[in-house]
Amino acid sequence: MPLDTDAPPRPTLRRPVLRTLRLGFVPLTDAAPLLVAQELGLFDAVGLRVALTAEPSWAALRDKLAFGALDAAHMLGPMPIALAAGLTGVKAQVTVAAGLGANGNTITISNALVQELGRLARPLGAASFAALVRRRAAQGRRPLTLAVVFPFSSHNYLLRHWLAEGGLDPDRDLRLTVVPPPMVAQRLADGAIDGFCAGEPWGSHAAALGAGRIALSTGDIWPNHPEKVLAFAADYATRDPESATACTAAVIAAARWLDEPANQAEAVNILRRRAFPRLDRAEIAAAFEGMAEGLPLDAPLRFHNATLPRREQAAWFLRQMRRWGHVPAAVSDSAALAPWRQDIWRAAAARLHEAEPPAPSPPPSSPLGDSPEHA
Repeated sequence: MPLDTDAPPRPTLRRPVLRTLRLGFVPLTDAAPLLVAQELGLFDAVGLRVALTAEPSWAALRDKLAFGALDAAHMLGPMPIALAAGLTGVKAQVTVAAGLGANGNTITISNALVQELGRLARPLGAASFAALVRRRAAQGRRPLTLAVVFPFSSHNYLLRHWLAEGGLDPDRDLRLTVVPPPMVAQRLADGAIDGFCAGEPWGSHAAALGAGRIALSTGDIWPNHPEKVLAFAADYATRDPESATACTAAVIAAARWLDEPANQAEAVNILRRRAFPRLDRAEIAAAFEGMAEGLPLDAPLRFHNATLPRREQAAWFLRQMRRWGHVPAAVSDSAALAPWRQDIWRAAAARLHEAEPPAPSPPPSSPLGDSPEHA
């Protein structure tokens, strides 16, 4: 039979080429929504291909997002403000599409400080710690060194607020230094620092090492405070809003799954396999169980209710950044808080038939206001 050259060509079926979303995280318990979303196939379920990479420090993650090596990241709550303001010479616009957790940090102090206190009643009161600092100063001893994980972090500003409640000036009465989260426990064990504020499981790891004791959690300072966020490079969220929305939907679903008690054991398995292969299972499980050294926390790590990004919560961090002279007066509130958007979260939540989470706890107030008390 002769070939019919007038017949229309047969259509060629081609699978769409999926662009891989490059998503970075720092190994911490509150990166769980990202790890769970990948492990449970939630990214696949929304038609998204994700390359999830662990970064060694917050500075490395920030730079990769700012300069285009990442499309999105697990990010410290105050970091988008720092990027918008161009602090430390790195300026970039990001879009905060969701929160990744509430609470989840602990303040851990050395065994030597516990002995000086005489008795550690948790949560350690700011006045008791301040009395210890003043006693050491009166004896002519060196100032204490406390570590935070990044200059522009909830850890830094909540720790500063707590110290100021005791009447201390964090910039004059102590020495604050920056140590990446995976290194804080060993630095405490080595005596290089006297304490630290970091996300779990590093406080529990330090206690398990015998390097120190957990004195309080940041949830004791501000119950249910916002912690990490899911931030997209601003041009990515604009260029591919469908992928940003799909990713956010997967994260919301993962957060809901994580808050189910029946899923805690599997969550710990995922975190141990993907983030903490060298840690004991009990050290990872503590945050999911709402425990610190075997005692329950009043404000434990939670995920789902923190997913809606709230600008009014971010505004507290901005006030603290101004209070301590970290944000220039020339940077307007509107510019600093521009990264916080709810439209992506609401579009994602609509796909999941998610209701808006309940209103969060109000932030702590400062007895003398939020002006720079140390000036």
